[in-house]
Amino acid sequence: MPLTPSADAILSGNRRALAKAITLIESARPQDRSRAQDLLNELLPHTGNSLRIGITGVPGVGKSTFIESFGQHVISQGHKLAVLAVDPSSPMAGGSILGDKTRMEHLSRDPAAFIRPSPAGKALGGVALKTRESMLLCEAAGFDVVLVETVGVGQSEHQVGSMVDFFLILLLPGGGDELQGIKKGILELADAILINKADGESESLARKTMLHYQSAMSLLSGNDFWKAEVHTCSAIERKGITDCWDMMARFREEAGNCGALSQKRGDQ
Repeated sequence: MPLTPSADAILSGNRRALAKAITLIESARPQDRSRAQDLLNELLPHTGNSLRIGITGVPGVGKSTFIESFGQHVISQGHKLAVLAVDPSSPMAGGSILGDKTRMEHLSRDPAAFIRPSPAGKALGGVALKTRESMLLCEAAGFDVVLVETVGVGQSEHQVGSMVDFFLILLLPGGGDELQGIKKGILELADAILINKADGESESLARKTMLHYQSAMSLLSGNDFWKAEVHTCSAIERKGITDCWDMMARFREEAGNCGALSQKRGDQ
């Protein structure tokens, strides 16, 4: 039986200890479950200090490229970033088969980033069963921005929405909800929508798509302090990435000032 990583090692930012702790959290063995719970209880007072961001997107939208560009910008601002990338799993083996890490080449080598592809297993909505606990471990290890990337746009992004502060949906230029395969009710979760790949010949189409979704989102009630924003970006050309981070920082400030953030954390 592998040794339980010490809470001190995780609190000191030891990445190997963090990776081992997440493996322990994901284990279904009863003896591991109790060790994992003890470790979590010890670390809990050191959690809750990050900005928790959920990202989902339609197939082919370029989520990994976006996270790579976005993550590098966040780190350049002095933050430490953890990415919990939930891959589609093989139902036979129950393991990760996509390996998001390989698609975030620069980020995966950055000492201020931690990327963890997790098997989605049978968790509803494509979010790994233990993503919430993994997020807490990352916070205890000193990561002050935690991104949860979900699989596709399924019916249960609600699960991610309930565990993050800010929920971002990435869409492609052109096509309405039906064409993009967006399930009903997903847009209501969004704090922002980004139309990615707004470059080259797709730039004007991306702008039209943005206007379409701005109009659609204006009909949704939203909440008292924040109306969901819709913008264009190009992860490849790094356009709109800085604006996206600035928007999230603004959201955090406004949500913090009106008490919505602490209320949401209570619900998480």
